Amino acid sequence: MNFSLNGKTALVTGARTGIGKAIAQGLHEAGAKLILVGRGDLSDVAPAIATVSIDLSDPASIEPALTPVLAEHGVDILVNNAGTIHRGAAVDVSLADWQRIMAVNLDSAFEISKLCGRHMIAQGSGKVINIASLLSFQGGILVSAYTASKHALVGMTKLLANEWASSNVQVNAIAPGYIETNNTAPLRADPDREPSIRARIPAGRWGKPEDLVGPTVFLSSAASDYVTGHVLVVDGGWLAR
Repeated sequence: MNFSLNGKTALVTGARTGIGKAIAQGLHEAGAKLILVGRGDLSDVAPAIATVSIDLSDPASIEPALTPVLAEHGVDILVNNAGTIHRGAAVDVSLADWQRIMAVNLDSAFEISKLCGRHMIAQGSGKVINIASLLSFQGGILVSAYTASKHALVGMTKLLANEWASSNVQVNAIAPGYIETNNTAPLRADPDREPSIRARIPAGRWGKPEDLVGPTVFLSSAASDYVTGHVLVVDGGWLAR
């Protein structure tokens, strides 16, 4: 099986910290050239052929920012990792907060997938990996917009897989479990919820961003050419419990 990404160009969103940073570094180590999308300084992530700062809460800004970059460098692999979360009781979530979460987690992923997908379809090959969540399968509590967006992201994954498979473009998702990131910092600091969450994970620990690297390299490589429309869960056994 060929897991090498030599000669491939990978675009990673939300690359500045956490899962996105670890994935970008892993793809670089596997041989890919990187286009990094994120806010702030990306210089310490990994060597990149291009960096793009986009406000993903404004999906209309994506096409003018990415089009010249894709025209210059092309793209073989897209990792839609960028995401955000809002915590609060559903009855208290404002429309503005709901729309912001949907814009970042879902709308921007669709816009970027369309742009990259056109290149991939034209060249007859490509890989798209969407970073979903355990809350693509479960309801959770206090994260209504996040849960809805991650359910929808899996639906979008399957739709694009169906439409693009005949063009040799594979579209899959990875659903991380409870990972040590900025988004989970409030849970890990909660003296009641943190022990209860950890106790339910058969692996007995929270995941680390680096735990997502191997699955991403697999889904980015020729080793997964007959895998599409799949959601790969990386959760230490949470859903099996």
